[in-house]
Amino acid sequence: MTPPPLNPPPRPIDLLLAYAKASCLGFGGANVWCRRVIVEERRWMTERDYAEVLGIGQVLPGPNVGNAAVMIGRRFCGAWGAIAGSVGLYGPPLLALMAFALAWDRFSAVPGVAAFMHGVAAAAAGLVIGNAARQAGRLGLTWDLLALLALAAIAAAFWQLPLLLILAVVGPAGIAAVVWRGRGRV
Repeated sequence: MTPPPLNPPPRPIDLLLAYAKASCLGFGGANVWCRRVIVEERRWMTERDYAEVLGIGQVLPGPNVGNAAVMIGRRFCGAWGAIAGSVGLYGPPLLALMAFALAWDRFSAVPGVAAFMHGVAAAAAGLVIGNAARQAGRLGLTWDLLALLALAAIAAAFWQLPLLLILAVVGPAGIAAVVWRGRGRV
C-alpha cells in the first residue's frame, strides 16, 4: 500500500504554529512531537526524509531537534522558515521555563517537589526511548543496522565513549551497510 501523498509545502506561519504545538506538547524533548506533527499530521515530509534531517542535526553542534527545525524551515521557506521554526520550537518552552524558574525559587523547599522532579525525569527518559524505538521500527532497519544502533548505545551508556568517537566508527559503518545492501541514497 502506498502512503498518502505529501501536502503542499508550509508557509512560515504554518511552520511557526506546527513547531509551537510540538514544543508545547514536547515534555522531556520535542522530537517525538515534531516528528508527529511534521510527518504524520501535516504530512510535509516522509518518515525517511525527517529521519535524514534529524540525523544531520544530531552530528551538528547544538540540540538535534533545533538543528532540524532550522533545516526544515529553510528547506520549505528559506530564512523566514528557519526563523519561524526556531521561534516556534523555542518560544513556548522559554516562557514556560521562566515561569517554572519563578515557581522553583518559591517552592523548592516543599518536600514533595523533589519527588515530583524525579518522576518528571523518568517520564522524559521514557519518551526519548519510546520515540527512538518507534522511528527504528518505521524505518525498517535490518539486523546489521540494529547491531550498529546497539553498539552506539552501549558505547555511549556503558563505556561512556565520546560522541565524536562513536560517530567516527559507527557512522561510516552504517553508511557502508546501507550502500552494501544497495538501499541507500548516500
